[in-house]
Amino acid sequence: MSEYVGLQEQINKNNRRSLFLLAMFPALILGAFYAVVAIGSQNPEGSFDAALALERFTEGLPLVVIVVGIWFLIAYFSHSSMINLATGAHSLDRKEHMRVYNLTENLCMSVGMNMPKLQIIETDALNAFASGISEKTYTVTLTRGIINALNDQELEGVIAHELMHIRNRDVRLLIVSIIFVGIFSFIVQVAFRSLIYGAISGGNRRKNGKDNGAAAIVIVLIVSLVAYLLSLLFKFALSRKREYMADAGAAQMTKNPLALASALRKISGNAELESVKSEDVQEMFIENPPGSSAGFMGQMGALFSTHPPIEKRIEILEQF
Repeated sequence: MSEYVGLQEQINKNNRRSLFLLAMFPALILGAFYAVVAIGSQNPEGSFDAALALERFTEGLPLVVIVVGIWFLIAYFSHSSMINLATGAHSLDRKEHMRVYNLTENLCMSVGMNMPKLQIIETDALNAFASGISEKTYTVTLTRGIINALNDQELEGVIAHELMHIRNRDVRLLIVSIIFVGIFSFIVQVAFRSLIYGAISGGNRRKNGKDNGAAAIVIVLIVSLVAYLLSLLFKFALSRKREYMADAGAAQMTKNPLALASALRKISGNAELESVKSEDVQEMFIENPPGSSAGFMGQMGALFSTHPPIEKRIEILEQF
């Protein structure tokens, strides 16, 4: 019993830390907006004018809040359809997969939680993930490969891991962090493309001495890029330890840590879904090996890994 209390205390501590990190995202948005207006706020002598910066910040704040709010609401409530579109997942037929339904229902009953939806991705890769923001949208998605490759005990461990992500509200936190990071990523892309377009078509403006727009775009690009990198660090801080917590919770839920360790050993090296190009969706899987992403994240390798090394996770489970 004391072991369970210890784990619960760790989960509660992690949740408090996560709330602090989540609060950093809107603070980062406001800070980036103030930085942009402050850089352009100068008095006639050419020095920084704090009063003017505050005035511009106050005037523009309602528009920023409205735009970010609309973006957030659209992404928040449409995330399930976007995930399904990115992965090609569809509902898992109960008659054809009674084994999966029985394992999931038994686990849910053992901890008193509602049964999530079950979905499948038609691929031989071995992977799984949980998603959703509420009881109506919570979903556990498994690949065809992982269902076929794992025995009952191993598959139970994987499902328990995903159920722990739902119980610990990890899926909700991850979706919120992805949305905020997406805002900065979008701004960086727009600013960069605007700068490139301006460099190509702005020769006449420079000749006429009207290049203030390019300077403003450069400022927005630099500030938004710094904010984007900081938001990535916040997101990584949210994700890594939660995998350990989900592993530990699954081990206690199933009373069989070695089964999950065995499942992770089979998953290792066989987890990559080539059809899933979205790095945000890849982060949700039970294993997202460094370098599996095709973009910036993959190139940075383990430094920007969203998951702890699977070998380390296996080692901890075998010592549980």
